[in-house]
Amino acid sequence: MAQGAPLLLIEDLHVEVEGKEILRGVNLHVDSGEVHALMGPNGSGKSTLSYALMGHPKYHVTEGRMLLNGEDMLDMGPDERARKGVFLAFQAPLAIPGVAVGSFLRTALKSVRGQDVPVREFRKELKEQMGALQMDDRFVARYVNEGFSGGEKKRFEILQMAMMKPRLIVMDEIDSGLDIDAIRIVSEGVNRLLGPERGVLAITHYQRLLNYIQPDHVHVLIDGRIVRSGGRELALELEAEGYDKFIKETQRSETPESEGVA
Repeated sequence: MAQGAPLLLIEDLHVEVEGKEILRGVNLHVDSGEVHALMGPNGSGKSTLSYALMGHPKYHVTEGRMLLNGEDMLDMGPDERARKGVFLAFQAPLAIPGVAVGSFLRTALKSVRGQDVPVREFRKELKEQMGALQMDDRFVARYVNEGFSGGEKKRFEILQMAMMKPRLIVMDEIDSGLDIDAIRIVSEGVNRLLGPERGVLAITHYQRLLNYIQPDHVHVLIDGRIVRSGGRELALELEAEGYDKFIKETQRSETPESEGVA
């Protein structure tokens, strides 16, 4: 770990998916203790950034760099990134039939910590965290995400975070498909994890999530680039005016001056 290095540093990041460039020069700096919100319309590259951060093999970095505590993430596989403290909460978590929630969590903890977790300690912490998320005790015997409602899937993502205590939390539209009560419960779970030892990158379409999770910085991603950064007032501006203004500004900035001149 480099002394004084930011938790996450992204510089001039370009990412291709199946030969098509999606991210076209993303720059982002997240320090420990900070909450960053990344907002943008569909197709802007928000999910691509989250998958690239986690090391999905389909998302190919062609230029730029990503550093975690000063270490090059491009040299790390997804499993090593997880052990280093990176956690991705998915927009649409996959089901794993035949694997019980309790077994999944204990195995994940062992992998991240590098050693087994005593059963008594594991059960005590799991019960406490599930209680905070208003989850029934019987939940641990269910198969991972199989037959879960949208709210149950998202609470399970937060439960994983609470148990693994990652350094960098990346949330890919975790508010998608949730009603107000579920958003509140999920957000409270995230807020309990906030502190000086970890940073959060919350990817979302809508300002409503940010009513519960207060961002320190807000970024607007349009067509694969961050086109504006600011404080929470930027999210309120987006809520009031939408993305059209930013899309038009981006299109104008990318149009050659000579184009359209007779």
